[in-house]
Amino acid sequence: MSTVLDSLKKLVVDFLRGKDPYEVAVENFIKELQKTLLRADVNVKLVLQLTNSIRERALKEKPPPLVSRNEWFIKIVYDELSNLFGGDVKPQVFPQKTPYIIMLVGVQGSGKTTTAAKIAYFYKRYGYRPCLVCADTYRPAAYDQLSQLSKQIDVPFCGEQKSTDAVNIAKKCTEWCINQNSNIVIIDTAGRHGYGEEEALLKEMQEIAKSVNPDEIMMILDASMGQKAYELALRFHSATPIGSITITKLDGTAKGGGALSAVAATKAIIKFIGVGEKIPEIEVFEPRRFVGRLLGLGDISTLIEKLKSIEHSEEVEKRFAKALSTGKITLADIYLQLQTMRKLGPLAKIVQLIPGLSMMPIDDKQMKITEEKMRKWLAIIDSMTYEELRNPSIIDKNRMVKIAIGSGTTIEDVKELLKYYELVNTMIKNIKRRKTLFKKFGIDLAKISQEQ
Repeated sequence: MSTVLDSLKKLVVDFLRGKDPYEVAVENFIKELQKTLLRADVNVKLVLQLTNSIRERALKEKPPPLVSRNEWFIKIVYDELSNLFGGDVKPQVFPQKTPYIIMLVGVQGSGKTTTAAKIAYFYKRYGYRPCLVCADTYRPAAYDQLSQLSKQIDVPFCGEQKSTDAVNIAKKCTEWCINQNSNIVIIDTAGRHGYGEEEALLKEMQEIAKSVNPDEIMMILDASMGQKAYELALRFHSATPIGSITITKLDGTAKGGGALSAVAATKAIIKFIGVGEKIPEIEVFEPRRFVGRLLGLGDISTLIEKLKSIEHSEEVEKRFAKALSTGKITLADIYLQLQTMRKLGPLAKIVQLIPGLSMMPIDDKQMKITEEKMRKWLAIIDSMTYEELRNPSIIDKNRMVKIAIGSGTTIEDVKELLKYYELVNTMIKNIKRRKTLFKKFGIDLAKISQEQ
């Protein structure tokens, strides 16, 4: 999805900066949007419906007072893309009762086993006591993989490595998990190769469902399937009603838009999306958030959630929100940022969530910070005075030498840190320039800051 992400951001930026007459700019935008969505494997009919609707609204609707036509056009695109991916429908993420049994289904290679661990990790973070069950008796490595993942995230695991009776395993292990005081049971079932050979899988899925009576059947779909996801989702749903869908590998495929739009067309609820290979890289899917990030409008709420998930992060959260609100960041903020960066993930990925910064072209090499570099920079900041932390511009060549000696680094390291500080500060200041636009789209940075 990274290519799609970059293309859509560029479209928005070019449109807002463009000098063409409004009607010409709209038509050019729509042509490029069509190309981008088709490259993302979105169905041709859906693309035409979407762009026709955008064109009609853009040429007929009048923007509210104090809103320019260009700004209102981006709002129209935002609304229509959100509707394409499911609109305002939000999944019921947290169970209304416990114990709660989730049964995962899907074809082989869709990422069910890893996703089972990701979902368990997600619920554990929110205070639930998940348990993982391996009911996949076809793939030899399934038992070992899920067993290792359960140890990695420290949750109970149940399975029978030598048994071939998936139905019996699912039933016995579900009972065992509940007896172990687990209140969410996640059952990983078998998959099959190919998209036309699932009859045996569907039959086994029905038998397991009848045996354990799951509260939710969740289908796992690989984003690379693109438009094929529509037919497969319908087939599974006709065999056993699918309660929700998780789309995996959304970070690394050009067909992610096809999978998302295809599933949305079935009216199924997309509950989670996998946005990376690591266990924590799973998110609740909300169409408006997702589209906001696609268009470069950012997703502050997801970023705040990420911060909240880190232990003892209250100060980081407050400082970050204040920086977004005021348009100014300090070296003390950079210090805390460096300390938490490993847990939050790559800075370039975090920047995508920030309104204003997310619309800027970012050089990955500039934002890539190695562990060694972070260690040096933390030592350098530790060697600075309080006044230097507040106002780095007062650091002259003599002070650079002393700071380098005191931190066990070089003058080049000190210069590199100050250059990085200027880069981040410049990007943060861009938020203030776009603040009016964000407020019109319902993103109030000042309010976010006050809530902290």
